Order: sequence, then structure tokens, then C-alpha cells
Amino acid sequence: MTTKLFIVDDHFMVIEGIRSLLENEKEIEWMGHATNAASCLGFLKCQAPDVILMDINLPDKSGIDLCKEVKELYPAVAVLGLSTFNQQPVIRNMIDSGASGYLLKNATKEELLTAITTVRMGKTFLSFEAVQSLRETTDETPVITRREKEVLQLIAEGFTNAEIADKLFISIPTVNTHRKSLIEKFNAANTAVLIAKAVKRGIL
Repeated sequence: MTTKLFIVDDHFMVIEGIRSLLENEKEIEWMGHATNAASCLGFLKCQAPDVILMDINLPDKSGIDLCKEVKELYPAVAVLGLSTFNQQPVIRNMIDSGASGYLLKNATKEELLTAITTVRMGKTFLSFEAVQSLRETTDETPVITRREKEVLQLIAEGFTNAEIADKLFISIPTVNTHRKSLIEKFNAANTAVLIAKAVKRGIL
């Protein structure tokens, strides 16, 4: 499966570095880059990448705000946050804005490819540093049942409601009920936020 990749970053060396890492990967189709939010939005009016690597700090708008705007306009596009920062509020805000993952700029080629492939498949990817940062919290952990934990684990692994129902020998409506219950208990806006919060609390 070929992934059409676009990058938004205002540092040319970062863009060239990532491009050189991925240029020989047959499953990656390099669509180009933008150095600011306006250029990114202009590009998206004409082209449809599968994954956007998005810097957090941009000259005309934060990557967090841009991510939210992109996801509202083009929900099928997966956004992968890219930054030198691994502070918990930044990571959480990026995920809350609709990003499918978060990656630091010191990532290896293998981690970069894994991240791109993971979010392309509709799953969530958080780098090791991002996971560690999210776990550094004293927030109260909601109480969940054994079955809810099983469902949560399978959601995190990217399984659909139908697949989860099949694996746990329960009905699809029951899975949906558990999913809704988990989202409410974690006060999460969507599944990606649910997974991030579960990771942060050490449940996953």
C-alpha cells in the first residue's frame, strides 16, 4: 500500500533530511512540502495526501491549530505531529486537535516509517518519549471493568467494532456500548484521545 506523504515544516534542513531518508522507500510517495500553514491549506485544496508530517511551530500558525483546521476540512487525512518538544501539554493538545500520532525529530528512519504506516492504517502512533511524557501525571485514573479493558486494548491495536465483537464473542452493539462508556469515563473527544489518555495513565 503506497502512502502519499506531505510535510509541513519551516526548516528546510528538516524537510530535506526526511525526504532523503524516505526517497528510496517504494511504499512512500513524496508529494512535497509547505513551510507554513497557508501554503499547506492551499496545497490541500488541490491534492489529497494520506499522511501529513506536521511541525508544531510554524511561522503563521501553530501546528496544533493547523491540525485542527485540517482535520475539520479533510478528516480522511492522517496528521502526524512532528516536533523537538516532548512536553505533555503540547502532545496532548496535538492529539486533542485530531492528530493520529506524535513523533520527535530525532526519530530513526525505522521509527519514522513505523509511525507513517501506523497512522496510514487508521491507528495511533506515539513515540517512546511521547508515551513517557504522557505517563508523567497524577490525574485520577477512571475505574474500568475487565471487559472494558479488553475492549480498550483491542481498540488501541486498531481493531474495528466488528472484529472486537468476533474476538470477544460479544455483539457489535455491546462493543459500541463499551467504547462509548470508555470515551465518557476518560472524558475523551475521540478514540485517539482515549488511547492517549489510557497510555498516559499506564493502562495501556
